[in-house]
Amino acid sequence: MSQTFIDLQWFAAEDEGKTEDPTEYRLRQAREKEGRVAKSQELNSTIVFFVNVILLVIMSPWIEQKLEEMLKFFFTNSTDSNVFDKRNLYMFLKYLIELTIPFALLGTFAAVMSNLIQNKGFMFVTKIIEPKFDKLVPHFGEYFKRTLFSFEGIFNVAKSIVKVIVLGIIAYIIINKNKDTLMGLIYTGGPRLALKQISSMTAQFLITSAIFLLIISVVDYIVQKRQFIERMKMSKQEVKQEYKDMDGDPEVKGHLEQAQREMLQQNIPKAVKESDVVITNPTHFAVSMKYKAGVDDAPKITAKGEDNLALNMKKIAYENDIPVIENRPLARGLYTDTKVGDIIPESYMKTISIVYAQIGYMNKNKKKM
Repeated sequence: MSQTFIDLQWFAAEDEGKTEDPTEYRLRQAREKEGRVAKSQELNSTIVFFVNVILLVIMSPWIEQKLEEMLKFFFTNSTDSNVFDKRNLYMFLKYLIELTIPFALLGTFAAVMSNLIQNKGFMFVTKIIEPKFDKLVPHFGEYFKRTLFSFEGIFNVAKSIVKVIVLGIIAYIIINKNKDTLMGLIYTGGPRLALKQISSMTAQFLITSAIFLLIISVVDYIVQKRQFIERMKMSKQEVKQEYKDMDGDPEVKGHLEQAQREMLQQNIPKAVKESDVVITNPTHFAVSMKYKAGVDDAPKITAKGEDNLALNMKKIAYENDIPVIENRPLARGLYTDTKVGDIIPESYMKTISIVYAQIGYMNKNKKKM
């Protein structure tokens, strides 16, 4: 039997059994508590490189002027007895800041904006910077599994190889295209013309490379997002537990429902005024309901009351010309079996249809009068 030196389990899924896509709540928790988001560091660096290349091309005439001015100044003062006097140091710092500050500011701005876009806003999580002493112990197996024997590791290696090859091809094409011009500069032209030609070739290489690297980084972001979703996947049990946690404690849920019913009950005058009918006991119970054609599947309970509250509902109904129908078993049954906001149960539909037919008959007689 041949000996196996590589554990084939390294190629297996990181979390077997986690087959469910992460919920919005899970993703939000990972972002807010752990600082984990779908993110490509390569996209950040490429955007910084890309905007600085564009700035370099735009500012190249000004940069050329500044470099020429700087060279003239230092060559003129190179014969001074003290090259490192305050004036020379000041001018050196002045030129250095003038030439680098635009790129530093734009690069910083691009990096911040790229992170904001990928993170979907500002994100400050202290857990990321908490010391983890278990990281001090090297885990070579996990490291090799992640960097060599995983999709992410293979993708990173392939990506690096592709970048080297393509950038080499770009450089070759540009040099080959301009080789005759470069050879001609040996016999004609001068340092300034040679510098312009080399600068033009460099700009072509930088712009083409920046565009290519931007495409690669977008692909990298898509892959990183896919890998992030894979890492965040949940088992069926985790999804059930999450929904259970979000649903809350049954006692708390009961209190919330009770509070909602009380709020609806407090709005009884308005609910009765907007109702189609009030069913009474006649003195002990009153239930109002309303049906919106094309919106509701069946009439809904809009308010209900007992004793004095029932009498008050009847009074409001009479004052607003809302039909009041006495039906003792129906009023008592609806009061007991339903809550405010409920649709009429199927068992009451036959009786309710008779009530609505009675309302239609009453309204028809009113129009005739």
